[in-house]
Amino acid sequence: MSAPAAVPVLQPASPLAAPITHLTVFTLALGLAVFLAVTGATLYFSWKYRHRGARSEPPQLFGNARDEVIWMVLAALLLTLLFALAWWTMNRADPHTGQDGRPDLIVTGHQWYWEASYPRGSNPEGQGVARTANEIHIPAGRRMLVQLQSADVIHDLWVPQLGRKLDAVPGQNGRLWLQADRPGRYLGACAEFCGAQHAWMRFTVIAEPEASYRAWLARQARPAAAATGPAAQGAALLVREGCGECHTVRGLGTHGTVGPDLTHFASRATFAGGALRRTPAQVRSWLQDPQRAKPGTRMPRYPLTQEQLTQLTTYLETLK
Repeated sequence: MSAPAAVPVLQPASPLAAPITHLTVFTLALGLAVFLAVTGATLYFSWKYRHRGARSEPPQLFGNARDEVIWMVLAALLLTLLFALAWWTMNRADPHTGQDGRPDLIVTGHQWYWEASYPRGSNPEGQGVARTANEIHIPAGRRMLVQLQSADVIHDLWVPQLGRKLDAVPGQNGRLWLQADRPGRYLGACAEFCGAQHAWMRFTVIAEPEASYRAWLARQARPAAAATGPAAQGAALLVREGCGECHTVRGLGTHGTVGPDLTHFASRATFAGGALRRTPAQVRSWLQDPQRAKPGTRMPRYPLTQEQLTQLTTYLETLK
């Protein structure tokens, strides 16, 4: 397990994120200019009116109506400018929904992973709802309305390259837009401390061409393929050991919702909230002792034999 990758903050790749970045840069530059002006004036007047050996106090001046009005007007103009820019930015980063109100994507924060489901289904008829974890797929160039919710504590979804951030509050449904200008992978993170493994609540938004996105959605909506050979023993073990109490594997008859949906587990590059890359060795290590890789995770440690670890790992690797 390595340290979490840095999330790019000032590299917008969306018309929703660009106004936020521009406002941030402008505000920082304005603050720096004010700081330099005040510091420069302080140094200049300190030098100009430095002590020159006089034994008496210099003349004392109290109040200057003209200067005070000038400073107040300048401060008011700066605040008015920032208010106008913030208003303009908010309207572009969070435009009116402009559609039927149904979300394209539902993202749910859990301790400690993100679940993404697609309520509109994999085709125009809305059939075949897909569900995944820690990898959110969107079509490049198309704006997606996200419904954000939480299953436990307050989380905060943040993909700085694609849009604004928003709290996921238990019992409430928030809405925000996500959009990517071009295909690519965009890192996201939870921006609200949510417990021991908050740092490992990472996710990736994968933007791809519309045709590829629809093909992915159709694959994700399918149930898991029937296991054969050694993988069948792993599937039977998964059911027998009660893994289905927490995990869903569509096609296997398990419907747990505490942990991530595993129906297409092997189609993801990482798991455990981005803490581990999905390789057979990492999966086996996780099954053997999840607390070692991610202390505090809800995944308990099962006393599995080496043979059972091999069977489960083999089965999970077939869930493409």
